[in-house]
Amino acid sequence: MPFYITDPALKPISTKVAAGERLSREDGLTLYASDDLIGIGQMADHVRRRTNGDLVYFMVNRHINPTNICENRCKFCAFSRSKGQDGAYEMTLDEIVKAAEEAVPEGAYEVHIVGGLHPDWPFEFYIDMVSRLRAALPPHVIIQAFTAVEIEFYAQISGLTTLEVLRQLKDAGLDALPGGGAEIFSERTRAAAWDKKTAADDWLRIHGEAHSLGIKTNCTMLYGHIETLEERIDHLIRLREQQDKSGGFLAFIPLAFHPLNTELSDLPGTTGFDDLKTLAIARLMLDNIPHIKAFWIMVGLKVAQLSTVFGVDDIDGTVVEERITHMAGAATPEALTKSDLIGMIRETGHVPVERDTLYNVVRVYDGA
Repeated sequence: MPFYITDPALKPISTKVAAGERLSREDGLTLYASDDLIGIGQMADHVRRRTNGDLVYFMVNRHINPTNICENRCKFCAFSRSKGQDGAYEMTLDEIVKAAEEAVPEGAYEVHIVGGLHPDWPFEFYIDMVSRLRAALPPHVIIQAFTAVEIEFYAQISGLTTLEVLRQLKDAGLDALPGGGAEIFSERTRAAAWDKKTAADDWLRIHGEAHSLGIKTNCTMLYGHIETLEERIDHLIRLREQQDKSGGFLAFIPLAFHPLNTELSDLPGTTGFDDLKTLAIARLMLDNIPHIKAFWIMVGLKVAQLSTVFGVDDIDGTVVEERITHMAGAATPEALTKSDLIGMIRETGHVPVERDTLYNVVRVYDGA
């Protein structure tokens, strides 16, 4: 397929893309070095169409953040609080279950649960949370909960291995893991901004363990802070290598850093140009991950909509009451309706597809 490429450095890459060949680290760096956003976008859109045709996915879901009390207190996080600090909160199991149940009449197919590393809650609290949610929710509502950082923390407080933690959570009713906590797979950035958080090797190992148990997961990259472009590409390649090994990643979600109210508040936010380029490059580099998601909470509604012609085939869901990014200054709404999402997708000329967490199709909106 011919692409309209204005940067000569992209010509060899376009030949690889047209032939369906895997891109190298050097190719990724060349893509980031180029200002030919339209050319990059055309290549990414070609790969998206080759993978998923004209379909763009969304879902009806509910985010629940049980607590912002966290032992780690990472520099880039505006969400976390110490116990007793102003603004700290914790939900009871009854409150968590009630919030999840309220999503069912709205047509939710997923409850998405991530939170802080609470110093006092035992591992049994999380087992009870999942088992009570599973008992309260219809079978079609998928419980996607706990990042690899949380899984590692539960192993520490319980004395179990991360594999056994995952096995017990699955037995309680856990269906899938979100992709958070990966940040950037660079020890330099980890030491500078989230030194207590899960190391790259451990994050990848935990997701591989989840995949070995049949638990599907997503993967992420936090970009637009202190990382280099080389570190971004290295991160993508490590995700690609893990997918080659264990094959359980469903979607990749680049997360744009929001600096407000963090210890890195002097940094600028990402630009629309960088957001679109990063989403497109992700589609080009991650040839073995089925879906690329633009999380509209992070990149904004307009960029998320435009991203569907830059390699993205998923714009996430209705969300409802997201706290983590909004505490860092996100100006997006805290929720969208199903009609909002369908309208956003249709306006781009794509076919809206309602899905569940595992990309099982709920409904295709191919009519007016």
